[in-house]
Amino acid sequence: MAGMEDDLDRALAQVGPRLRELRRERETTLADLSAATGVSVSTLSRLESGARRPTLELLLPLAKAYGVTLDELVDAPPTGDPRVHLRPVTRNGMTMLPLTRRAGGIQAYKLVLPAGSGKREPDPQRHEGYEWLYVLNGRLRLVLGDRDLVLMPGEAAEFDTRVPHWFGAADDEPVEFLSLFGTQGERAHLRARTRPQDPPGRSASRSRQS
Repeated sequence: MAGMEDDLDRALAQVGPRLRELRRERETTLADLSAATGVSVSTLSRLESGARRPTLELLLPLAKAYGVTLDELVDAPPTGDPRVHLRPVTRNGMTMLPLTRRAGGIQAYKLVLPAGSGKREPDPQRHEGYEWLYVLNGRLRLVLGDRDLVLMPGEAAEFDTRVPHWFGAADDEPVEFLSLFGTQGERAHLRARTRPQDPPGRSASRSRQS
């Protein structure tokens, strides 16, 4: 019985970080979420911080608002089925499929950018973290700081996300790539060949897989 209670406590402790992660992925404010669910802003804030214990009454409207199941919301322990059932999120024409569901640590995603998206005027963004990406199909345009790069299938890049960056499809074909991202700057220790022209401190590299 004690073991089951420990498992329950661990699962509930992960709900707060998971809720915060989902809200940031959806680019939703606490006020917007409160309006959609009927849960007060203060209660939502306490849930995310772990100061409020999650209940079914609170989690049901949140799961509906985020379009996830309760199992995904609480990161329920595996039941023997190894498949990961996660739903894609589409934002600004980009489709993002999360490949991991644990809160915190390095997160993995598959991203699909629509054809021609790289022809738009780049709008580089910066934020805390470190990212590694690998191109599966298509040609990825990566604007990183003062550099404008095109990555081909089989090429990878890694960089500090505090450097302004922007992605787009480089031509009239969609592009698919994998992304590993650490929100607190966790670095994906993957072997890559650093190009000599990379300026010091930029922490960016590309490599072609043989």
